[in-house]
Amino acid sequence: MSAVSSSSPAESTPLHAIDLIRKKRDRGTLTEAEIRFLVKGAAEETVPTEQLAAWLMAAWLNGLAPEEIRALTVAMRDSGEKFGAGILGRTAVDKHSTGGVGDKTSFLVAPIAAACGLAVPMISGRALGHTGGTLDKLDAIPGYRSALSLNEFEDVLAKCGASIVSQTPALVPADRILYALRDRTGTVESPGLICASILSKKLAAGLHALVLDVKTGSGAFLRKREDAEYLAALMVSTAEAAGTRTVALLTDMDQPLGATAGNWIELMECMALLEGKRPVESEDLRQLSLVLAGWMIHLGGQAATPEIGYQRAEKALNNGSAQDVFLRMVTAQGGDVSVFKDAGYHRPGATHVVKAWEAGFVAHMDTTKLGWAVQRLGAGREKAGEPVDAHAGIHFHARRGAYVEKGAPFATLYATSQDKLAEPEALLRDAVSFASAPPLPVPLVGRIFDREAAETYLAKDRMPG
Repeated sequence: MSAVSSSSPAESTPLHAIDLIRKKRDRGTLTEAEIRFLVKGAAEETVPTEQLAAWLMAAWLNGLAPEEIRALTVAMRDSGEKFGAGILGRTAVDKHSTGGVGDKTSFLVAPIAAACGLAVPMISGRALGHTGGTLDKLDAIPGYRSALSLNEFEDVLAKCGASIVSQTPALVPADRILYALRDRTGTVESPGLICASILSKKLAAGLHALVLDVKTGSGAFLRKREDAEYLAALMVSTAEAAGTRTVALLTDMDQPLGATAGNWIELMECMALLEGKRPVESEDLRQLSLVLAGWMIHLGGQAATPEIGYQRAEKALNNGSAQDVFLRMVTAQGGDVSVFKDAGYHRPGATHVVKAWEAGFVAHMDTTKLGWAVQRLGAGREKAGEPVDAHAGIHFHARRGAYVEKGAPFATLYATSQDKLAEPEALLRDAVSFASAPPLPVPLVGRIFDREAAETYLAKDRMPG
């Protein structure tokens, strides 16, 4: 059992992990010192994994109070080294999504914002649950290095304006441990834990401003709109209190974003947009990326309003400057950009076209089930550290609201091997329903929280329970 003694007289009583597990199990509120003890134990591996897992489950079941979330965020931020973005000579702005299926906006917004004069130090993660991971997608590029030292990270940012990396061993080490544990213990869907995990990494990157993409709907970790609203308000309030200008957008995840979900195929969908193409099936991806980038450009002081930021973002996408930043970033991090021109690079182990099993309008998509279908094709992982298949995934030929004829191609499955096709196809068929009339349209962006809106929302004590 782990125990430490604080040097402060007020905190001289030794702390024990088992006592803190019981306290949270019994709906108690941990003090800042107790939170710091657990975080330090995670970072230094002095608190056993099974005790951290037990505490995470207690926190998931009983929730975390706002003061616990703030303490957890700061303690995790301070659990290792921090990056000083001020040395870059540019305003540092980032975007973070709470996770979705086909969510690939990072490959667009990071180079767009950098092309508009900002620095984008983006610290990203790997596949978590039914959602894909930004780093797993970048790993599909031969040679790409996401594990950079802080000095290498700074060098790429200075040269390219954007860099997408993994956490270094020294940067927010507590989150690296707890993030993997949440995935393995079914404790992902907790507003407090999500808030602390996201913001600890972002604040450790020394950001001046942050744009949050909070997913809601059937493919989000938090399906209920009120849960997503609470998380959005909570993150904005927490980040603003730490001195980072922040806005959160609630966005639709009632269907996959764009036409693809996987690793390499998502990169290629983004590359088409970076090349100035505008395929109809990728329009929601394009629009959301421009809205997010517009807010980044506005908060970063490069546009008077987010609408003007949107216009600047669209210009950078259309004139090739964003593509130039992306390709230079990939090259600077060791990636072989020639594969983007190699039509034969995409070589899945097995390919299968699923034809529409009835005629009608695509009325509903259970996007979480679709995410698990992608994962089980080989694009995701069930255990931390497992390899993922760069070429596995799903290309959707019909979107929500589209009319399809029976027998028409509905989706193409790419799998690691032939024996991995059956379960994902069953999940796909179970996730999608058809109707004789089109569904009501759902706005891509449902609500926006700035600091004032977040504080007003939280003041009404709307914590879901």
